[in-house]
Amino acid sequence: MATNLALDDQLLEEALKIGNLKTKKDTVTTALKEFIMRRKQLKFLELAGTFDFDIEYDYKKERSK
Repeated sequence: MATNLALDDQLLEEALKIGNLKTKKDTVTTALKEFIMRRKQLKFLELAGTFDFDIEYDYKKERSK
């Protein structure tokens, strides 16, 4: 999908250098993947402490089945 974007040249150049990437497309693609992964991690962290855990649960016993 072809897309035209007005990007901040300084940010793009810095990301290119830091990421050791060769093209602007690679840089934007990597940035989008990292953004998505980070947001998914944040959603997961929001769930922390919201589940009730069974203190009696023995994961080692379940593995031996």
